[in-house]
Amino acid sequence: MDFALLNDEPVTAVEADLLGAARAARELAGLLHTSRTATPFTLAVDAGWGMGKSSLMRLVEAELRQYRDVATVWYNAWTSTGSDALEGLIKSVLASFDRRLLRRALHHASERGTLLRALRATLTVAAAPFGAAGVVDQFWRDLSVDAKARNDLREALRDLATEWAESAAYEPRRLLVVFIDDLDRCSEETVLAVCEAVKVYLDVPGLAFVIGCDRSALGPQGLLRDLGPAGSAFMEKIFQTSYRLPVPGRDEAEGYVRHWADRSGLRELLDDDLVRLIADRSARNPRRIKRLMNGFGLECSLNPVWARFSAEAVVRTLLLQHLYAEFYRLLVTGDGTYAHAAREFLEYRVARRVLSQTAPADGESWRITVDSVTGHGLAAPEPEDVDSRATALARLEEELPTAFPALARDQGFVHLVEEWMRLPQVDELVRQLQEGGVTPVAPVPDDEERGRGEPGTRGEYGGIRILWVDDHPQNNATYARALEERGADVLLAVDGREAEHLLRTVPVDLLISDVARGTDRDAGFSDLQGWRERGLFDGPAVFFAGRVTPARQQRCRELGARITVGGATLMTYIDAAVADVRQQRA
Repeated sequence: MDFALLNDEPVTAVEADLLGAARAARELAGLLHTSRTATPFTLAVDAGWGMGKSSLMRLVEAELRQYRDVATVWYNAWTSTGSDALEGLIKSVLASFDRRLLRRALHHASERGTLLRALRATLTVAAAPFGAAGVVDQFWRDLSVDAKARNDLREALRDLATEWAESAAYEPRRLLVVFIDDLDRCSEETVLAVCEAVKVYLDVPGLAFVIGCDRSALGPQGLLRDLGPAGSAFMEKIFQTSYRLPVPGRDEAEGYVRHWADRSGLRELLDDDLVRLIADRSARNPRRIKRLMNGFGLECSLNPVWARFSAEAVVRTLLLQHLYAEFYRLLVTGDGTYAHAAREFLEYRVARRVLSQTAPADGESWRITVDSVTGHGLAAPEPEDVDSRATALARLEEELPTAFPALARDQGFVHLVEEWMRLPQVDELVRQLQEGGVTPVAPVPDDEERGRGEPGTRGEYGGIRILWVDDHPQNNATYARALEERGADVLLAVDGREAEHLLRTVPVDLLISDVARGTDRDAGFSDLQGWRERGLFDGPAVFFAGRVTPARQQRCRELGARITVGGATLMTYIDAAVADVRQQRA
């Protein structure tokens, strides 16, 4: 089977629109044109990452081309840094005006006596065969040298834009629409520079700005969280109005999945239930859907180990990995006697149904129920006793991963696991997953996933010694390497005896541990309790386990520790622990 990669370029033509953005684009373009006498104003196209802001803006730009009294310019904010963004945006606007107007503006500046250099610039521009870019550069150099010159620049820009907009050939006024994309991907300095250009220098008649951004990312809890009250008030004044891009409808999102599945070569592997699952679990996010399919194609094409398994098995496994990461980690790592999470989940689902009903269960269902309960070290329920059944279910769920009850209500997940478990090679596939021979445990999350405003930097964990205890250290190699790159000293131990030797030898600031080792379901808990009681370690501890259950959460509370199965949460807990250690040292 041949797979093809999908690009991530925004939609630029109506015929390529798959999510119904064309109608909104027509309405927005008409609104902008009708409002040209109300300029200046700013419209925010507001949506989260990957939801189609750039596509909508490109479609609006295409619609505006039908109006002869409208010109457009596109500015990618993330291509500039800091104060360069202010210069870059203003020059982009100036480049939209013809050289005759630019020369006249410089000449007017010299006539008013605002700048002696402006006269020389005018003579230079008039005498030399400058292109438009040369005139723009000259205009910028002579009208941005100091505070007084910048005041002159604002006046010159206002005069220039007004003359351009009120040209006699256009009634009642021409409109220049400036599209600014990806503002929420920029640094705080760049965001403020762009906003300064929009509000201070380019807040002039004839100009309208359409800014693509996630408004929440630019709010007090996001990228600009360090702004004072005055800065926050300034940001509020930037956007006169916002259009919140709606989430695609279910039918549109499923059609989008089918279209790109056809293009990528995956369509025959996705039934309607899987199409619906991909659309829903991707939050109907177009970029996530494409990235998911590209991941499938690359993994199937480049990982030779998958050659032993059917394409259907590969795709369903990757769906588990990408759409249900917590369950996938549980499946890959195993956990003591709970070696096969998918089988455990399906048995629990039967037990949940049987123990919740009052009618007697058939023989096979009751056998599965009893095996599920007793397999977790609990007493078997009485078949005819409703209270006994309810108690057994409550106790069973205390010993199961916290995600299981919610997953049992997720019909898409149930269908995915049931069909996956029917595949003839599933046991071999699970064995390969647990041995690390197919797909690695999910990598360390990037800073966007972690929810941090600033990227992780080298040295931020400098002087911190971490002891990581796990009988399968290879599962954590990526995380340990990331901690070392950030300055931490990471010591590894495969069991409690080796870890205790290290604790007696060197001071340790933070403990990270598994819970189950071999057939001992509570090895990590027992070790930490012993070390606490003997005074060997009283610092912060995080259990990075294959499963989190209510019983384990309670045990962690008793030990003053935390527990997680997710990489993003692990890094968040480490951040908090390091901050506590530094505070205690101070």
